[in-house]
Formats: sequence, C-alpha cells, structure tokens
Amino acid sequence: MSTSSRALPTWLLLLMAVATGVAVASNYYAQPLLHTIAERLDLSYSRAGIVVTVAQLGYALGLLALVPLGDMLERRRLVVTMMSLSTLGLLVSATANGLPMLLLGTAVTALFSVVAQVLVPFAATLAEPDRRGRAVGTVMSGLMLGILLARSFAGALSEFGDWRLVYWVASGLMALTTLALWRALPALHTPAGLSYAALIRSVGTLMAVHARLRLRALLGLLTFASFAAFWTPIAFLLAAPPYRLSDGVIGLFGLVGAAGALMAPITGRQVDRGRARLTTTLGLALLVLGWVPLLFAGQSLLALLLGILILDLAVQLVHITNLNMVYRIDPGARNRLNAAYMVCYFLGGALGSLFSAMLYVHWGWLGVCALGIGFSALGLAVWLACRARVEADTPKGQHG
Repeated sequence: MSTSSRALPTWLLLLMAVATGVAVASNYYAQPLLHTIAERLDLSYSRAGIVVTVAQLGYALGLLALVPLGDMLERRRLVVTMMSLSTLGLLVSATANGLPMLLLGTAVTALFSVVAQVLVPFAATLAEPDRRGRAVGTVMSGLMLGILLARSFAGALSEFGDWRLVYWVASGLMALTTLALWRALPALHTPAGLSYAALIRSVGTLMAVHARLRLRALLGLLTFASFAAFWTPIAFLLAAPPYRLSDGVIGLFGLVGAAGALMAPITGRQVDRGRARLTTTLGLALLVLGWVPLLFAGQSLLALLLGILILDLAVQLVHITNLNMVYRIDPGARNRLNAAYMVCYFLGGALGSLFSAMLYVHWGWLGVCALGIGFSALGLAVWLACRARVEADTPKGQHG
C-alpha cells in the first residue's frame, strides 16, 4: 500500500463526505423537476420517469464495472478521473433539447458518479479500526444528505430559471469538488493482484461465497426500492390538486428527510459496539411503519412529513448497518464487496422508480403506497427468516 498517511483527519473525512454528497446528488436533481421536464419536453409522466430509472440503472452499471477498480488502480487518480467525467455528463444534460440527449447526459453522469462508492471504502481504509464504523457513517451521511438535499437544491434553483439551470450549477459544483479532492486526497494503492476481468468475476464469486453479503444485498435492494418508490412520484402528487406546489416548494420536502441522514454516524457507532442486529431490526420495522402515515399523504401534509421522517430514518439504520457488516467480510476486497452490495441496492432503486411511476399513472398514490409497503414488509420478513442462519456463520465478535 502506498499512501502519504494512514491517518484520516476530521477535515479530510468531512471533505470526503461532502464529495460523496455532491457526486450522488447528480442522480436526483431531476426528481422534483419531473413534471416540469415532462411539460417542457412534451412527455407523459411515465416517459419522464424514465430519467430517474436510467439514473439508477447507470449507477448500478457503474458500481459493477467501475467501483472494483478501487482494488486495482491508485484511488486518488481514479476518484479525480471519475468526478471529471461525471461533470461532463451534467454538461450534456444542461444542453439537452430532447429526451434522448437528456437520457445520455443522465447515463454518463450516473455511470461515473459511483465515485461516491469508491470514496466510502477509501475512508474505511484510511480510518483507524476502532473508528471505522463512525468514518463510514460520516461519509454515508454526506451521501444520504446529497440524495435528499439534491431535491431542495434543484427545486430552489428552478425558481430562478428553467430546469437546465440546475444542471449548469451542478456541473460547476462538481468541478470545484473535483479540484478539492485532487489537492487533498492522499495517494492510495492497494492492488488485489487480479486482472480487470478477474476482478469483475470475483464480485460474483464474493456474492456466491458469503451468505452475509447475499442477505445484506437483498435487504439493501428491498430497502432502497421502498425509498425510491416514494421519492420518484412525489413530485407528481404535490404538483397536482389539492396541493399544486411549485418545483421550489416540492424540493423543500427533501429537507425533512435530511434529518434522518444525521443518524448515520450514530448508527455507525452502534455497529462498532456490536448492535448491528438491533439497528437492522429497528430499521426494517420502521420502514414498514413509515408507510402508514404516507397512505394519507394525498390529503394531509402532516402525514406526509411524518412519513418522510420515519422512512428516511429507517433507510439510514438499515443501509449504514449493511455497509459496515459487508466491509467486515474481507478488508482486502472492500471495493468489490461494496460493488456487489451497491449494485443490488441501486437495482432496487431502479425497480422502485420504474414501478412507482407506472403505478401512479394507473392507480394513483394508493398504488404507490401498496408497492412501498410490499417492498418494506418483504424486507422485514426476509431478515426475520434468515438472520439466525446467517448469524450462525458469523465469526465471533462480528454481529450481522
């Protein structure tokens, strides 16, 4: 391993958290703008929803094809290159004059914004072992804040110009963040000694060999499917009667969910203390519970706000626990383990986005809630059914 320092100072940890947020936010700017994009590009709601689905699928492809490179290439150079290409994708979206070009820009941005998933294991490797859970939680809080605040950022900016302005400003933020990382990150090279083809194959091998990885990946898929099933069609609900809210006001709802992201470092510390089973069970139970007030979101803003808060808290509890437990499987393969887990996670997001947009068109908000409850309940059932067998295979001192 080559690095200028194994220590992870607080300022660098916070910069990495900000960078993950800026990178992943680029996949979510469109969500509060979907009804506006549909109107300006003369699209149906279901066709406009494809933008979100392409973002999720592009991210999943990048996770599988690019994130494992962190176990092969020097990570600082890899991070800077990926951030630069994601910036290019945002510029393509900013100049899009139709759906095909917007989808191209979205796909390029999403593919390379998986740099966020290179930064998370980067931080885990730099952190001291007894502070690793906290470091992962801090960086992941930046990622989740990026996902949630992207909606508020996009909605507010759209009030001062059309939806393209959001992508122009976002590309500038991405470029500035890239420069900061280029100057601040230490060189880090931890080669796995595998060719690229073997590296990619080993992702599947890790999934086949480790029961804990399979369980955590499935829980991640179902959790993020439930999360995306809510956030993709919410702009349609809030732009329609009785609310008739603007893009800017719709984006502000992301601030409510951002409160849940503050739980990430706390969750990481609980995992460090051996309470992963508790945080997983609590998170999955809350995920089901969060959809109860959302059933009434079409008539009550209070119910909507309560549901958002519970839903985002639940996702944080499950996701941060999942990542910490997955990283413990094999410290030398963290990028590939992260890739395997996160591919499933964002495939879940793509499924939730795709089906929720379709159900909203045909069955309205109650159809969306039925989908979200289904994903959430299945996640809780899988965990309760499988945790005992997986924990029996967990080495002493590691609670999964």
